[in-house]
Amino acid sequence: MNEQPLWTPSPSRVAAASITRFAADVSAQHGVAVPDAHALWRWSVDQPVAFWRALWTFADVRGDMGTRGLANPDRMPGAQFFPDGKLNFARNLIERGNDYQDALIFRGEDKVQRRMTRNDLRHSVARFAQALKAAGVKAGDRVAAYMPNLPETIVAMLGTASQGAIWSSCSPDFGPQGVVDRFGQIGPRVLVTVDGYWYNGKAIAIGDKVREIAARLPTVEKVVVVSYLYDDTALDGVRDAVKWDDWLAPHPGLTVDYVEMPFNAPLYILYSSGTTGVPKCIVHGAGGTLLQHLKEHMLHGDLKAGDRLFYFTTCGWMMWNWLASGLAVGATLLLYDGSPFVGRGRVLWDYADDEKMTHFGTSAKYIDAIKKVGLVPLKDYKLDALRTLFSTGSPLAPESFDYVYQCIKKDLNLASISGGTDIVSCFALGCPTLPVWRGEIQMRGLGLAVDVYDEDGQPIPPGSGKRGELVCTKPFPSMPLGFWDDSDGARYHAAYFDRFPNVWCHGDYVEITKHDGLVIYGRSDATLNPGGVRIGTAEIYRQVEQLDEVVESLVIGQDWPPDEVGDVRVVLFVKLRDGLTLDAGLTDRIKNQIKANTTPRHVPAKIVQVTDIPRTKSNKIVELAVRNVVHGKPVRNLEALANPEALEQFRDRAELKS
Repeated sequence: MNEQPLWTPSPSRVAAASITRFAADVSAQHGVAVPDAHALWRWSVDQPVAFWRALWTFADVRGDMGTRGLANPDRMPGAQFFPDGKLNFARNLIERGNDYQDALIFRGEDKVQRRMTRNDLRHSVARFAQALKAAGVKAGDRVAAYMPNLPETIVAMLGTASQGAIWSSCSPDFGPQGVVDRFGQIGPRVLVTVDGYWYNGKAIAIGDKVREIAARLPTVEKVVVVSYLYDDTALDGVRDAVKWDDWLAPHPGLTVDYVEMPFNAPLYILYSSGTTGVPKCIVHGAGGTLLQHLKEHMLHGDLKAGDRLFYFTTCGWMMWNWLASGLAVGATLLLYDGSPFVGRGRVLWDYADDEKMTHFGTSAKYIDAIKKVGLVPLKDYKLDALRTLFSTGSPLAPESFDYVYQCIKKDLNLASISGGTDIVSCFALGCPTLPVWRGEIQMRGLGLAVDVYDEDGQPIPPGSGKRGELVCTKPFPSMPLGFWDDSDGARYHAAYFDRFPNVWCHGDYVEITKHDGLVIYGRSDATLNPGGVRIGTAEIYRQVEQLDEVVESLVIGQDWPPDEVGDVRVVLFVKLRDGLTLDAGLTDRIKNQIKANTTPRHVPAKIVQVTDIPRTKSNKIVELAVRNVVHGKPVRNLEALANPEALEQFRDRAELKS
């Protein structure tokens, strides 16, 4: 069979791409040949200081990079990029573009639509920053947000960053314990929140939750409440509360008073979404986050001034932080709050056409879901402006690659991307100048020395067909500054550097292909090991979810026999379409589908029907939590789950006792 890519960029698109211009600059300034993006990647990891300096200049970063490019280059952790550098993160996002260009466009599920120009955004940020300053908030203090994806959330983040304070957010679907588990560790002085939000046709008031959260966060001195659900928000019982408009009212907001900060000053605190304990508080630096996002937006995503960037995300997922940085390129951010499935799943595509969206970002699960229901945007929408479709959150199945090109748009850079909260960015990304191969992420991130190691810590050659641990063998600017309240760095070191000393081990089970792309087979801590053979869970999901009867699935390895150590059997849980029951015929079809397209070792020993699959609030299924329940172990941090009640149906299942 003659293998062909699903998409190849036209010569005109390659010529117009920002990465092409950047590569030409590198070639001219450094006397190196960089004929394609993979060659540029090799140069970028061989010459990291030269690469990040070149990017700083190319992206026109506002700030001073200082004299040193990298301190302690041989230490992971411990290396520091631009240790003498100074900048303000917010300045780099706000002071771009035309004053009258749209900065933010917002659509809410409840039909609310709003727009803010660059000038509007600057004045709003200035007012919020002045209110923070009047409240005594200074560099290093924390501001927390319990917010939907509203314009006010962007304004509050930028106002916080403009003063050198540290921003942290989570979405309003978290319960009080989940919020306290996060914000209670970092001691915020100000809490920004709303009176409620809309989801799937329902108005959800959160006043009771806000009252409880405020009462349980003793460091909070002011609770600033945005009126979203109601025109006249009642603040009864919320301590130290003030309405957003009233809090800003005394401040004219003519100009933003930016506080210059060290390149490695803390900017964001994000949280691990696992269910193995209280979330880890991951501290990210201002300069590293800015440079990494500029690289990903400009070079990998080909985002340009005037483009319109959308990502379906909540404020509890790192993709919100990633989306916000699109402002630094001069792009317009398209914000949405609500369910993506209202209007028979058409709401986001209506948005895309109406606002001439150029970059559409979503989760692999969303693409799988609209494929299942047979949505064909190609027939119903023009999508003339759309150039790039981003997908992340879990591996995108090869069949979903087919669906995108058959049913969404034929001339499109499908940029499957992968990284994590851990680095507030990506290790593997798309590229506008490379072909898209079915089932593959296009390339490794520029400036990141991504490799794949076997069990013994030896590199696995690209194209060998072998799989292993995704690692990064050299420092990069968006490595966390550390974990909050981890003074000796022990927890940070244990999380990423214990497995392979001085090498970042990310926890993904991957392969580098002959095209120098990547395939991710799932989390390495959730890989199955029947008979001592490692199997990626994504390989099973790909086969099972092709069956029309199956809505979603989850697979674990169950220790078996239970009184012996060392072997597991594969157990598959399936959520079926409404009204269907798992019978012998469907069980056989599932097993045959897996066996015919993988290996006999992939075939589950047990297949069990469930009514729901537990997932985190950022829509990732929780294989480890289910495995713990099946083995009678506790699951901590249930507040990280969107549907914790779903775990109960996995407990003490009779089917798993024999």
